[in-house]
Amino acid sequence: MTSPTWMTIEELARQLGRDVRVVEKMVSKGMIPGRNVNGRWEFQSAEIREWIESNYSNYTEGELAALEKSQQSEHLDESCPVSTLLTPETIEIPLQARTKRSVMERLVEVAGRTWQVWSPDVVLKAVLEREELISTAFDEGVAIPHPRRPLPNELGESVMALGVTPRGIPFGGGRQLTDVFFLVLCRDSSTHLQILARLGRLIRTTGFLAHLRESESAEQAWQFIHQTEQSLPR
Repeated sequence: MTSPTWMTIEELARQLGRDVRVVEKMVSKGMIPGRNVNGRWEFQSAEIREWIESNYSNYTEGELAALEKSQQSEHLDESCPVSTLLTPETIEIPLQARTKRSVMERLVEVAGRTWQVWSPDVVLKAVLEREELISTAFDEGVAIPHPRRPLPNELGESVMALGVTPRGIPFGGGRQLTDVFFLVLCRDSSTHLQILARLGRLIRTTGFLAHLRESESAEQAWQFIHQTEQSLPR
């Protein structure tokens, strides 16, 4: 079993894009999981990742941009990390699925077109288990299913898939139906958080989801995502 990775409060503040004093107050109030060792706070990376995801929808644009910058991977183009991992090959419009489970089954199949999903059954199980904990759906009718932990042994490379269903389906996350699905499969936490932050910024871009829903092909959707990414402030 891999030993947990720990970070200091200064490292956490940089990752969150917040002043250390603000983070200290949040930690002292029990808002961020951590432990005090000999007067210094320590934070387990896996716990922080889960905390970030649970508060993801409340992040400001600036906080998402700071998180994204702090997690930049040398394997991704910093100007368009999503359209680096996501290709027309891993986009299906319309997505052939009518239920929550069939959406995730189909997305894993679509991601598998890259031949980078080495253990599709294990990957699907991990995505389903993460979804059982708490839904990855948002009020905007979009969901970002993903495993709870990185999957370095099940993936050749990090990969994404996108599907848009003809009609919304019940996927959790409130009463609204969901019809846009981004599957995120990463080999490491930094890539995962970078992609999650960038998706958050894209989703908040005016007209982004509406345009995706109007896309008639995988190529058209990818071109739009790529252009939108390049237009985001750095």
